[in-house]
Amino acid sequence: MTEAPTPLSAKADAEGLPLLEVGDLRTTFHTPAGPLAAVDGVDWSLRRGTRLGVVGESGSGKSVMSRSIMRLLPKSRVTSTGTVLFDGIDMMSLSRRELLEMWGPQLSMVFQDPLGSLNPVMKIGKQVGEGLRVHRDLSARAARSATLDLLEEVGISEPHRRIDEYPHQLSGGMRQRIVIAIALACSPRLLIADEPTTALDVTVQAQILDLLETQRAERGMSLVLITHDLGIVAGRTDEIIVMYAGRIVEHAATKTLFRDMKMPYTEALFRSIPKVTDDSHARLEIIGGQPPTMTSLDPGCKFAARCKYAQDLCFAEEPALIEVPRPSRPRTSRDGEGNDAEPDGDERAHTYRCFYPVGTAEAAEALERNIASGRVSEAGVVIRVD
Repeated sequence: MTEAPTPLSAKADAEGLPLLEVGDLRTTFHTPAGPLAAVDGVDWSLRRGTRLGVVGESGSGKSVMSRSIMRLLPKSRVTSTGTVLFDGIDMMSLSRRELLEMWGPQLSMVFQDPLGSLNPVMKIGKQVGEGLRVHRDLSARAARSATLDLLEEVGISEPHRRIDEYPHQLSGGMRQRIVIAIALACSPRLLIADEPTTALDVTVQAQILDLLETQRAERGMSLVLITHDLGIVAGRTDEIIVMYAGRIVEHAATKTLFRDMKMPYTEALFRSIPKVTDDSHARLEIIGGQPPTMTSLDPGCKFAARCKYAQDLCFAEEPALIEVPRPSRPRTSRDGEGNDAEPDGDERAHTYRCFYPVGTAEAAEALERNIASGRVSEAGVVIRVD
């Protein structure tokens, strides 16, 4: 069901241009308590056919960022600025009618609550087939046939029966498959999956993630996978963005991030992942404290109060993004015209936002000082906020 790329897309593919470019994106909610900068100046780009993971706790800004990209924010008391270029098209300047033409055939989204995403009084077949009729101009019969094919592709058992059922008649895992089918119906070039495994048991989680990867590979899509769990994106993405308090605090190729993470927040997320080698009754490591109040942010690093390495400088001054120099080794691959090919994902720039990056002597000395002062326990847990 995948459509051939447009001539513009084919030219961009040949030139290696990004499919999606996000520049200085800022989204602010105007609340009675004051402005809340849910997304605060993020910059990143996504190459065609690649997979990006966006990781962070609840409230880090990752879901608001995805909705800002899709232009799905409320119309009142919210402002969103910056640039979002999809294949050269400025998403921020599109009218509602133009957005409706983009949603589905160009980019689509899987939301974290499948029951809330589906119309409870509309049959499954009509919901999945709606996009096919609007964007493909299919007849009711053709749309039903295509819907049955889609339901089978996403692993729905007995599709001929399920097509005439309502959302409440399906399990959570099956509802999520339906939402994925709706998102894939018009063969989008970019799929944004926002916490697609929330509230599902571990076995079903793996099935849904495998389904997304299979469909992405078969259709040649790009994928943005949003989650709070670093473990989910470990083997399913090419690069990872870590967000905290509306900002990007680390961005690297997936292999680089797990091999040489720099940001203490990333390390804390990693240590909170359950491990199969742990004792069955072992307590999970947690990140102490709470995320900052977004309407009254303190100066300095926004993670400082929860960071075991934090020093006076961290509370006084916010660190800028620092770029790790790329490996200085010659390229070995060339494209079809004999030119140097683009660097592989492991050579992608690694950026982070920290004065005392993980693994450095400065960080080790800072931790020793915090343990000696009683701010951090011997186990490395913050027990006092100065």
